[in-house]
Amino acid sequence: MLAEAATDPWYATDMAGAGTDFDEARLLEKLNAIEALFAGATTDGERVAAGEARARIQLRLKQLEQADPPMEYKFSVADGWSAKLFMALCRRYGIKPYRYRGQRRTTLMARVSRQFVNETLWPEYEQLSAVLRRHLDDVTQRIITAAIHQDVSDATESAPKAELGPGTEREP
Repeated sequence: MLAEAATDPWYATDMAGAGTDFDEARLLEKLNAIEALFAGATTDGERVAAGEARARIQLRLKQLEQADPPMEYKFSVADGWSAKLFMALCRRYGIKPYRYRGQRRTTLMARVSRQFVNETLWPEYEQLSAVLRRHLDDVTQRIITAAIHQDVSDATESAPKAELGPGTEREP
């Protein structure tokens, strides 16, 4: 077993990621703090009670819908991970995301009040997305460094080659 672990690249990845449970715990703390911020939490006890925070936001959403009727919004996000995050956030607040046939997987529609989008939904999505993106980037870098190659720096830039004139062949 020990010899197998020494030659298994996934074992090396697991060892390089030692402490990832701690990283994930910190990530969850950050995400809960963001939720509490948007719910208007003012004490540590409220920040811990994420269920209460969610209920306050849902109540606020219902109140806003009376004064500012829901309208259809089209949200375009960067990638599949972002779409999953946005859909989960919508569903958390009782908003049903949908997409029309032919729309990209990164395009999401939702009926929601303008004020809720501007004051809560989109700002919270942006903050959660930034935290998750940093976490995913860190995990990706650790795995690639441990399992594939230590140099994960960006490619170097070079000046473009001069254009060739007519009748000139370019070597492959």
